[in-house]
Amino acid sequence: MAASVTNNHAGKATDGATRLDAMIIGAGVAGLYQLHMLRNQGLTVRAYDNAAGVGGTWYWNRYPGAKFDSEAYIYQYYFSEELFKDWSWSEKFPAQPEIERWLNYVADRLDLRKDIQFETTIEAAHYDEATRRWTVRTGAGEVIDTQYLITCCGMLSAPLTEVFPGQASFKGRIFHTSRWPREPIDLSGKRVGVVGIGATGIQVIQTIADTVGHLDVFIRTPQYTLPMKSPAYGPDEVQAYKERFEDLRQTLPHTFTGFEYDFQYTWADLSPAERRAVLEDIYADGSLKLWLASFGEMFFDEAVSQEVSEFVREKMRARLKDPRLCDLLIPSDYGFGTHRVPLERNYLEVYHRPNVTAVSVKDNPIVAVVPEGLRLADGTVYPLDVIILATGFDAGTGALTRIDIRGKGGRSLTEDWGRDIRTTMGLQVHGYPNLFTTAVPLAPSAALCNMTTCLQQQTEWISACIAHLSQQGKTVMEPTAEAEEAWVRHHDETAGATLIAKTNSWYLGSNVPGKPRRVLSYTGGVGTYRRKCDEVAAGGYPGFVIQ
Repeated sequence: MAASVTNNHAGKATDGATRLDAMIIGAGVAGLYQLHMLRNQGLTVRAYDNAAGVGGTWYWNRYPGAKFDSEAYIYQYYFSEELFKDWSWSEKFPAQPEIERWLNYVADRLDLRKDIQFETTIEAAHYDEATRRWTVRTGAGEVIDTQYLITCCGMLSAPLTEVFPGQASFKGRIFHTSRWPREPIDLSGKRVGVVGIGATGIQVIQTIADTVGHLDVFIRTPQYTLPMKSPAYGPDEVQAYKERFEDLRQTLPHTFTGFEYDFQYTWADLSPAERRAVLEDIYADGSLKLWLASFGEMFFDEAVSQEVSEFVREKMRARLKDPRLCDLLIPSDYGFGTHRVPLERNYLEVYHRPNVTAVSVKDNPIVAVVPEGLRLADGTVYPLDVIILATGFDAGTGALTRIDIRGKGGRSLTEDWGRDIRTTMGLQVHGYPNLFTTAVPLAPSAALCNMTTCLQQQTEWISACIAHLSQQGKTVMEPTAEAEEAWVRHHDETAGATLIAKTNSWYLGSNVPGKPRRVLSYTGGVGTYRRKCDEVAAGGYPGFVIQ
């Protein structure tokens, strides 16, 4: 499919700066689509990424076992039926290499590479109030002068890598899952330690257990898990989902989570036997459906949460059998769904292998990396050849706070968010004119959404907004302090009604010491959020100063 683009190439200002209408940080799902749309408006636009290729999270997260946990046919772009139908998935939940190939297919079909600069780190972005433009500096010293600055950095792209003292002293090799090398890593026969059992850690553990010599899994916070079923797709299955293009395009943006399924049962309307039947049926689907399309009351009602949680615990106990493993691996102090729910394939059974040891570090934490391995608080040292850190991210905010972003009056976004995490609909921040954001806090894309659904919506809103400014002969847009306060208050009221707000997890930034506590993701639902954004646009952007 040829891209119908008239591209205006970046120019050089008299001071040597690269001059753009719009600059995009990131070349993942959001960045690629944002680049395509703004180019089609005739803007001079360029995307920058510190990776060597496109893909965003699917470029970096190439650790063993990395897979979709959204169904492949919904983790898609829906602006082009041709683009959708000319790619075929091999299974329901494909692995990272296939996903990366798909994003390269998108970049090639839309002819995007000529306007992407790879291996470029953005170090600073300062708003110039005199020129009403952004001055951006790269790690190599390049200066970009741009009217609009659009961040498509991803919600989980700032890994927590330096988490233990002494990491540099380790005689073996340390890998963070989100910075896994491109070259093959041979773990056969090695003593390997995995730190962390969130969604990523689980994928790694279940994948490498039968390859390594010995695997020590260091467990702090147990996770509810659901089994994944990922059937292979032949021609009939591929044809079946491709025929649903229009239905999916119309449905996904309006569900609660941006998936094809939605909450369809009311707890109070069913008898205990009927509830059990529903849970059993949905559990057997082998997807996130139990979390995202069973009983919405589990996010608000402690009693419902307890019953659904006990159902999942029961399923896990039946597989783990060993009381010690059950104590270590099955949550008891928070409800199902208030943390990110991982899908897994025979993960629990891994702990029955003779070469796998489950190590509790909840009350006996890891205190240091020593030359020979990991040392716990009680002095125990676990000798290792390889340490794999599945230790998570500074979610939602970290990708931007690691850049020196300064708005009006020299105010620092890093300092502002260090005091209080605030945005206007997750799309702009008061005090930072013409800074547009995706996958940042106070929007569903910060955590609670099928990411392609939400990122497409946000990039489309941003593109329409920039087009509106151009049509009005305006060049600057910024939310008012009052509009931002109103959105933050609405966000907090909505989140405060849920059990998510009462549970420590990365959803609240609890995994980052000193990070202000706030539910990062908008919990009012993807469809509701879209409607509110559309209402703002249709009303001529009330709450925004346009000049």
